[in-house]
Amino acid sequence: MIKNFKELIVWQKAMDLAAGVYTLTKYLPKEETYGLSDQMRRAAVSIPSNIAEGQARQSSKEFLQFLCIARGSRAELETQLLLAKRLGYFERVPQQRIDLVFQLSDEVSRMLYTLTTKISVAEFPTSH
Repeated sequence: MIKNFKELIVWQKAMDLAAGVYTLTKYLPKEETYGLSDQMRRAAVSIPSNIAEGQARQSSKEFLQFLCIARGSRAELETQLLLAKRLGYFERVPQQRIDLVFQLSDEVSRMLYTLTTKISVAEFPTSH
């Protein structure tokens, strides 16, 4: 049984994603410092933060709620990353760094979905 959120691989990956986003946002134009850059950083930090807070709660139902919030933040972040890419803000960024962030985002998305499903099935089994 997981005793601490830091043991969750999805939390660890979400932390890697947040760190990657912080690195990417350094390349955004200065006029985006309080716009897209700020939004991306907040969304990225929200993902591991909600995983941690949910795991620290007393019930599976509460954990599920926070995992759903983390999933929403991950989708928000992906949208912002795609917009920044579409606007050409990552042209000076090595492609490998961009690819890593998108890969981490996809991986975190899949892991959050899987964890949410497993908790839901364990907490609310369907009767046949």
